[in-house]
Amino acid sequence: MRFQRDAPLVLIGAIAVTVASVTVIADRLFGGMTASVEDSQFELMRSILTFNLRGAENRALARAEMIADLPAARAAFAARDRAKLLADYGDMFRVQKEKHGVDQAQFHIPPAVSFLRLHSPEAHGDDLTAFRPMVVEVNRDRVARKGFAIARGGPAIFGVVPVLDPAGEHTGSFEFGIDFAGVLDSLKAAYGLDMALYVEEVPLRKFALGLSGDVLGEQNRLGRYMRVHSTNTALVRELVTATDLAAGKDTHYTRDAFGLPYGVVLVPLRNAAGEPLGMIAMARDFSSWRAASRRTMVWLFLVAVFAIVILAGVVRVVVRGFVLRPLRALDEGFAALAAGDRERRVAVDGFCDEVQALARHHERLRTDGAAGREGQ
Repeated sequence: MRFQRDAPLVLIGAIAVTVASVTVIADRLFGGMTASVEDSQFELMRSILTFNLRGAENRALARAEMIADLPAARAAFAARDRAKLLADYGDMFRVQKEKHGVDQAQFHIPPAVSFLRLHSPEAHGDDLTAFRPMVVEVNRDRVARKGFAIARGGPAIFGVVPVLDPAGEHTGSFEFGIDFAGVLDSLKAAYGLDMALYVEEVPLRKFALGLSGDVLGEQNRLGRYMRVHSTNTALVRELVTATDLAAGKDTHYTRDAFGLPYGVVLVPLRNAAGEPLGMIAMARDFSSWRAASRRTMVWLFLVAVFAIVILAGVVRVVVRGFVLRPLRALDEGFAALAAGDRERRVAVDGFCDEVQALARHHERLRTDGAAGREGQ
């Protein structure tokens, strides 16, 4: 073993292993932080959707309550005067539809028979009992309710309230329905979330008789679901598959589309009776977090390499300057002493204390030997 060659290699190897281990640990920790950030984004996406859906429910309910409390509306509905209700509130509905995303408005006769659809006045008299349990419950319990449902005009977010006649007797119910498309488009505009609504095909075809034929086209089918609305159709086709929707459960995952990573959240929708209605998909571009993670990895690697190079240089300087150079000088001094040359001194300037002690021993041997020779 040669100290000059092997000792620096051992020290540099130990440094390299230590720095690499610290770098790997730091990378794992940062990777965990990145995963945590993405998990928090998934939860944020869910909370944004939940908050806005609840807000839409509350807006629908508040609008329905305003109409149901109007004396003129109560009197006309009690008298079953369809023409007057349409004349008084038809224009109001059109304004609400244009400005506030209200998609449907309807009066019902108990238990759930359509009396007047302001959005489709020609269609009335059909029994909604089989697929509008929320309307049945309002007319049965005489308590306002809100939630999701598939109506004749398609899926919507409803607020349903009981209507009393001028004498205070229950005479039916009234509802406002807010279109999902408007809510999803507003989330796209406000938060940059791409959204899609998937509704189960069987109840959609059975109950949404007034829905556009384009929605029910083959291009929108995904397993047992139909894509009713999306803010970016090309993107959601890449990110959401029939397999993803099949379980019908709240879930999230990451997937690449068009060269970028996206975080996707799937949230199930249920009607007032708790029956499955469909799924909402949300997608957000995760490339900024992934890019930050990659940049951090590059910097960690560069810092590790820089640290190894600097520390290797320090090891070589210390070994050569504080160990090898003094040992070489002492070796030359003792070699000269062994050869009988007692005139050669070992310079100790700059040597560490331990090496200077050896140099003093050499000097004592040299001077004692020289004095003994002179005494003879």
